[in-house]
Amino acid sequence: MRLQKVRSALDQKKIAYTYTEEDGAGSLDFLFRGLSFHVWEYCDEVWGAETNIFNAGKSQDIEDDYEEIIAKEILSWPDMIA
Repeated sequence: MRLQKVRSALDQKKIAYTYTEEDGAGSLDFLFRGLSFHVWEYCDEVWGAETNIFNAGKSQDIEDDYEEIIAKEILSWPDMIA
């Protein structure tokens, strides 16, 4: 399974998500405060992820330590009520 740091951050925040994996790349889709978010891994010479976690209406590519960057942003969000 891929995107372990991101999945761990979502679990810590009690945010339900859907995980799929295709061609060795992970994909996460989830809702937070009524907005739809995604983290989709890719490998175009280097590994990265397309995500809209910084702005729900705009996707951006993050490379290098993308899992750490994405997990850190998710962990900065308010906690969900269990």
